[in-house]
Amino acid sequence: MTRAILSPLAIRFVAWSALAVAMGIGRFAFTPMLPLMIRDGSLGLDASPWLAAVNYFGYLVGALTAGRLPFSPAQTAKISLVGIVLTTAAMGLVSAFPAWLLLRGLAGVLSGWALVGVSAWSLYELARVERPHHAAYVYAGVGSGIALAGLFCVAAAGSGASSASLWLELGALALVGVAAPLHLLHGGPGPIPPHAASQHRDTGESKLLIVCYGVFGFGYILPATYLPTLARQMIDDPRLFGLVWPVFGLAAALSTLCAGRRWIQSNRLRAWALCHIAMAIGAALPGLWINPATLVASAVLIGGTFMVITMLGMQEARLRAPDHAAAALGRMTAAFAFGQLAGPLVLSAAPSGSLHLGLQVAALALLLTAAPLWLLSQRNRTSP
Repeated sequence: MTRAILSPLAIRFVAWSALAVAMGIGRFAFTPMLPLMIRDGSLGLDASPWLAAVNYFGYLVGALTAGRLPFSPAQTAKISLVGIVLTTAAMGLVSAFPAWLLLRGLAGVLSGWALVGVSAWSLYELARVERPHHAAYVYAGVGSGIALAGLFCVAAAGSGASSASLWLELGALALVGVAAPLHLLHGGPGPIPPHAASQHRDTGESKLLIVCYGVFGFGYILPATYLPTLARQMIDDPRLFGLVWPVFGLAAALSTLCAGRRWIQSNRLRAWALCHIAMAIGAALPGLWINPATLVASAVLIGGTFMVITMLGMQEARLRAPDHAAAALGRMTAAFAFGQLAGPLVLSAAPSGSLHLGLQVAALALLLTAAPLWLLSQRNRTSP
């Protein structure tokens, strides 16, 4: 039976909902849930980095394999969304630390698949209906999901509910969020034959963009990971320090919508370079002055750029490899995951108590890659 062609509004809503669940809940809900799990005594602070690390590694595995799955991007996205609902709810059904490691690792893999699958499907469908600039609404789903999960945890902090029950409630929330995507997410590009994906070769410019996207992952992860921790050191009330995460998500959602403007889309590389500069400032601020104002400013600058860069990077990758979009998006996502893994490793290798030094290194790396992006933007004029 022939399925109905989706309208631009339906495409946007389906992809927005899918990314809100896959990333906002499946991937990032652990950040605001962590203080609540520690409060319950179900998780020690020394064990939390392992859960974060295995999720980062799973995300890398998902990114590396997404373009080689024998499914279409739409099918990959659906499989991922079902898995994310199950792994989120399962966090509240088990209490053994090895089981949590497995679940967070699987959530990372599924999140990597979901981002690549939803991106490849939505960018293809929006181009088909001549609305490519509407991608901003799609990627706003990530920030919306982060803000929703963060606000949920802020509200739950004062309710006295156990973290186990909150994981189950997050799973139920995710189930509601995936209802529309599971029903309407169809069409788009088909699976890529394995030999076709392996034969594709990136150009020199594409390789440079992959490197810059990897540095973005490195520069983003340290401030994004430790902003709630720095806030907690200053404000002990979880209902207050927990607001840093919703602010982060709201900034991500609103900035992504702003990045859909045609004047930004007319030169995505220039916008990408400016985002690296803004993110560098956000990373450097807490290392120079720590007070509530700088933490909020950092949350806005980091949250306000990380999904914009994600959107711009995904658009550029698809533009340069339209016949191998899923594989190209997978390579970009894998580069981000490599950079994300490198952040904690560099921090752990540095002298004790050197978080501030790590933030300055992240800022420097972002500034160094802003220059080649800007130079490349002068030679390339992208179109929406």
